[in-house]
Amino acid sequence: MNKKLTTLCLWGILLAGLAACSKVEYTEIENPAYLRVFNNLNLRIGLENKDEEKPFLTMLIDPVLDADGTPVSAAIKGDFLDQRAPYAPPYPSHVGSSNSVNNPEYPGKENVLVGPVLNGFDLSSWAQVPSGRHRVMFCYRPTNAVPFFSLEPQLRRKIVIDTVLELGAREVYTMHVLQRNFATRKVGVIVRTENFHKIALSDSLVYVNFYNYSSEGFWQADKSLKKNQFESGMLKYGIRDQMNIFLTLCKPGGFNAIPGYKFIQLGSVTRDAASGKVTPYFSFPLYADPTSNHISTDIWQRISVLSPSIDPERNPYGDVAADTDCQYGVIACIGNGSRTSFEQGALHLPGMIVNIHSGVHNPRSFSTVNTIEIVNGNAYLTTIQRKYPPPVY
Repeated sequence: MNKKLTTLCLWGILLAGLAACSKVEYTEIENPAYLRVFNNLNLRIGLENKDEEKPFLTMLIDPVLDADGTPVSAAIKGDFLDQRAPYAPPYPSHVGSSNSVNNPEYPGKENVLVGPVLNGFDLSSWAQVPSGRHRVMFCYRPTNAVPFFSLEPQLRRKIVIDTVLELGAREVYTMHVLQRNFATRKVGVIVRTENFHKIALSDSLVYVNFYNYSSEGFWQADKSLKKNQFESGMLKYGIRDQMNIFLTLCKPGGFNAIPGYKFIQLGSVTRDAASGKVTPYFSFPLYADPTSNHISTDIWQRISVLSPSIDPERNPYGDVAADTDCQYGVIACIGNGSRTSFEQGALHLPGMIVNIHSGVHNPRSFSTVNTIEIVNGNAYLTTIQRKYPPPVY
């Protein structure tokens, strides 16, 4: 074999190897908007409503319908959209996370072009979509692994939401599918235009805001109609339409409040499942613990959600055994969110402070921007991070 033929053979082997590798080609989007979608339909399906559609969805942006009104294609598809997870971390953790096709958010597991670092904030959990006017549909779909457009036509006609949205270039949107009214089961969407990347935020403070996206009439409804959410603690039957929010910062080892940070009233939260209005951010110091070395901290956050008539100092734990009539709830943001024995009546979520290997420090603590959404007896935490320095090896 001569030298030229040998070279050709080597090139052939290389090209064959490259052809065997799968490659995703992304189409660049000019002036995109950034979109993240959550399915908040945490509904109870039981004997009394067994014929109700299970809250398993497909999102279609700019769908194409045939003469019978059946979706046959779409510019963008978010399939297998399951009920959201309690925690939406500050990085796209769902890609390749399991063999299941079920997606706890969009883009989540979808292999699509995602957002950049915008004004220092990591938008890799938001999908890039073309800005402008779009028709958006959500359809109920069977709880199987068959892609939406491979389903039988009659299974693609279960359209639950059909709306038109205007998305601005370089704007950041969080969309929520939710139940507007508990009695009528009316479903709708809220589209929130985020502003965290537009306001002056300090690296030394942790930020959090709150929403009550519960259905109208949920907290007043009979308990037998509500989903059994034992892990939600005192929140499980919902909260009233107007509640006060108190923050306590604690050291590990129980309800061990840091001096000066016990039952700080942050403000109030009002039920609003319609407007999409952005609520104000509250803050607390990253290094509130006076014993911290200002490199890492292990403090955790206890959120008390109380009716305006309740004084947290007089009733710091709530009566776990009694019916609080939707006037008391506790959210413990600690560690990785696992339940601990000292807060039996609390709903547990991960802590709001990110501790990671960064630079020469392992770990180092970083402030974040957080959102807590309370929806029909449950609570969800979304954490957004800045871009951190990489570890030094």
